[in-house]
Amino acid sequence: MDIFFCNKPLFLTLLVMVSLFMVASAGNFFQDFDLTWGDHRAKIFNGGKLLSLSLDKVSGSGFKSKKEYLFGRIDMQLKLVAGNSAGTVTAYYLSSEGPTHDEIDFEFLGNTTGDPYILHTNVFTQGKGNREQQFYLWFDPTRNFHTYSISWDSRQIVFLVDNTPIRVFGNAERKGVPFPKNQPMRIYSSLWNADDWATRGGLVKTDWTKAPFTAYYRNFNAQSSTTSSRFLNGAWQNQQLDAYSRRRLRWVQKNFMIYNYCTDSKRFPQGAPPECR
Repeated sequence: MDIFFCNKPLFLTLLVMVSLFMVASAGNFFQDFDLTWGDHRAKIFNGGKLLSLSLDKVSGSGFKSKKEYLFGRIDMQLKLVAGNSAGTVTAYYLSSEGPTHDEIDFEFLGNTTGDPYILHTNVFTQGKGNREQQFYLWFDPTRNFHTYSISWDSRQIVFLVDNTPIRVFGNAERKGVPFPKNQPMRIYSSLWNADDWATRGGLVKTDWTKAPFTAYYRNFNAQSSTTSSRFLNGAWQNQQLDAYSRRRLRWVQKNFMIYNYCTDSKRFPQGAPPECR
């Protein structure tokens, strides 16, 4: 019997049971993350409630989660490098390890003062990426903290900004496209110099007189299953977008999307990749 078509009292009982198998962690950076590179350029302070990454001419910096996650929702609040951030990239992503790794990317491409950041997203499955979508944001991401989220189940990946969905990557295994559903992933973030490509294709270089460049993180939250049971997978599968969220998704993609690999006919002259169709 399909439990999602049971009567209401039974459904509520099962929903409570699901909650007992879920792990929700509201972040303390000391407990949840390791500073992995950059020496003193990566810092945790305010009792573990705030983390910063910095980039100077010598090095960038980064961190990763102590835990791995398979399905769930990851939230992080970021305040990006202010002022002239051209050439810098602040990356925040999930990734497994190895040549056939899976990966779900947010990358924030810096720009000259007054020009908007570009939010670059990508999905890797079994080591293959090249699924880029890029967006401008509808606010200045350097003035205040904003929440960037990844909601991931065995049917789809949803990228969200302040709880507004901006991209959905669906499971297209029936079309022969691998989907990230078997490899647990850690959370990573880094701030690094990419002035060979990040700003206007590398035409604008990093102005080191503005260094150090610093990004800030707070209010990490992770909710994920502690088991890969069929029931829990099914519970995550039913976290679908409601009508309001679908309207917001269309609004973002109509007004703020600046690149979509699915419509790049020069890059894919033989037709869009199968997951786009």
